[in-house]
Amino acid sequence: MRLELKDIIHVPGAVLPFQYEMDLSELDFYGERPFAEPVRIEGAVRNRAGLLELDAEAVTNLHLRCDSCGKHFQRLLELPIHWTLATELENEADEDEFLLLDGSGLELDPAMSDELIFAIDTKNLCKEDCKGRCPRCGADLNEGPCTCKPELDPRFAALAQLLEQDDE
Repeated sequence: MRLELKDIIHVPGAVLPFQYEMDLSELDFYGERPFAEPVRIEGAVRNRAGLLELDAEAVTNLHLRCDSCGKHFQRLLELPIHWTLATELENEADEDEFLLLDGSGLELDPAMSDELIFAIDTKNLCKEDCKGRCPRCGADLNEGPCTCKPELDPRFAALAQLLEQDDE
């Protein structure tokens, strides 16, 4: 979506509200598509004494796979966004602090996409205390213990052999 700011760029106190939906369903994260639903974005650009500020909130349900047990789950993402807009930058160091306008407008999708992608956690768990899966049989430990015998520490293997000999 493109925001044309020519009507507020030189008018202190002016406000330009906006809202739209952005489709990121084609973004692939290691075979997963977390943005299966449209992202609803609502906000406004304000001219505060000649300084343009964009405040918005992006809301969507992320469709994720638990990194511990592998189950699919959904998580609500409510991302507040704040940018200071500029028509030109004095030096390259300012690139991290300001979002640069293209003429008298701003193309929102690339910048919003970046914000949303960086907002996804690198590790996603279906619940805080997810127990994961048994590394040997693959049983979901959230549903109960597996039937595998506990694996012995290899440092005690010689003692285990002695115990087996005593049982005979």
